[in-house]
Amino acid sequence: MWTKEGLVELIGEKLRDYRFILVSNREPYVHRYASGQIECTQPASGLTVALDPIMRACGGTWIAHGSGDADWKMVDEQDRVFVPPDDPCFTLRRVRLNPRQEERYYYGLANQALWPLCHIVFTRPVFRPEDWQAYREVNQIFADAVVEEAGDAPTFVFIQDFHFALLPRMLKERNANLIVAQFWHIPWPNPEVLRGFPWKEELLDGLLGNDLLGFHLRFHCQNFLDTVDRILESKVDRERYEITRGGKTTTVRAFPISIDFQRHSATAEAETTEREMKRWRSALGIRDELIGIGIDRIDYTKGICERLHAIDRFLAKYPEYRGRFVFVQVAVPSRSQIPEYKTLEKKLETLVNEINRKYRRWAVRSWRPIILLKRCFPQHSLTALHRLAKFCMVSSLHDGMNLVAKEYVASRVDEDGVLILSDFAGASRELTDALVVNPFSEEESLEAIRQALEMPEDERRKRMRKMRAVVAENNVYRWAGKIISALLKFEFTTSDESHVSFSASGSC
Repeated sequence: MWTKEGLVELIGEKLRDYRFILVSNREPYVHRYASGQIECTQPASGLTVALDPIMRACGGTWIAHGSGDADWKMVDEQDRVFVPPDDPCFTLRRVRLNPRQEERYYYGLANQALWPLCHIVFTRPVFRPEDWQAYREVNQIFADAVVEEAGDAPTFVFIQDFHFALLPRMLKERNANLIVAQFWHIPWPNPEVLRGFPWKEELLDGLLGNDLLGFHLRFHCQNFLDTVDRILESKVDRERYEITRGGKTTTVRAFPISIDFQRHSATAEAETTEREMKRWRSALGIRDELIGIGIDRIDYTKGICERLHAIDRFLAKYPEYRGRFVFVQVAVPSRSQIPEYKTLEKKLETLVNEINRKYRRWAVRSWRPIILLKRCFPQHSLTALHRLAKFCMVSSLHDGMNLVAKEYVASRVDEDGVLILSDFAGASRELTDALVVNPFSEEESLEAIRQALEMPEDERRKRMRKMRAVVAENNVYRWAGKIISALLKFEFTTSDESHVSFSASGSC
């Protein structure tokens, strides 16, 4: 089983003479002004939470967009700061973007074009030439930062997500002495969908600058191979999962991302979590009601409204649960500058009010069937909420993996609780002992809620034990270790055109 210590050993043995650079849009630590002082917090991001333990283990450099209002007060003259503040062990290199670049690259091309295009949830993508130009600019800015940090040393560069599709090619053209890998955290759609993207050739060519390109699922890998085969002149080897273009080969692999299982479990077992569970009950006014939870960013891909409609129909079909059942929906505001997200936020509030008003006459002690919490909570607080819940509902309409599902499982150290999981979330391929549903079917979802509330204890525990074993084995260190092991199979080309190769065998 992969552990943090095993990953550290692999890195220490194989990468000690080489630089490791991780690139993401979102930074792992943000400095902000609060009550006249500067506070450092972790953003609400599954990606950064998953990658943080990797960087703690390898002690490399993380390059990301500096988004906090106090970020630039904390960096040195090279825009670097040592993090995390309580236990500094890796370097954060912040990149400056002006408001136009952030608006066009992030809110525009990344989140109004690529995000809806790849998730295929019936939200029309928006393709603006000025957004694509800003996307190019920002990828170039990040390329400058990576090249500066790498210098002349052999360096592994690990790029995250759909914000940087052009970056791999830019890096290879400027510094061949780099091994470049990228992980695409969202689904990759079929070729017919990608045909609509106006700059598809440049997008794909940029991604093929990678030595290694990773997705969550083999299905997404196959979609990528099909897309390249349909759109670009290249050689696609479906047996080896390799694409060769212009004499350069890119290896495509599935690496299902995960979480730090041991860390989540330890938090769940802590005495502070028991106190936090009592605080939750008091704050929510909950005594002996049966609790269901949902924890999501406010995003149209998460199926929150579909979930709430299912709860409404559940209470209509099974009136015996009125006054006995409460669903707590944590909904973290996200991308509020984008019109579709503003509309969704208002729709969500309206829907919750309508459902609560509908069942008001059955109120017992001011009972509300749905409690909507529109804010971000620290991880230890969410862990306590996991422990309280009879079930957790993850009803994504389309998702790369969804780490909330794995966090819920890791938090259930009591081996109790039920996970209701969308068949369209990547996690459903691993967590087969969840109640897997079609989130577009209200009938399936409401019956899963009933089944979760009525499931015998021995069956709940049997299912949860199996899921915990899966998440424990397929943890974030295994994910990182597999990717690093795959990277070690590539050769560094040094300035004198000699080659340095590695064996991927390790003790982990």
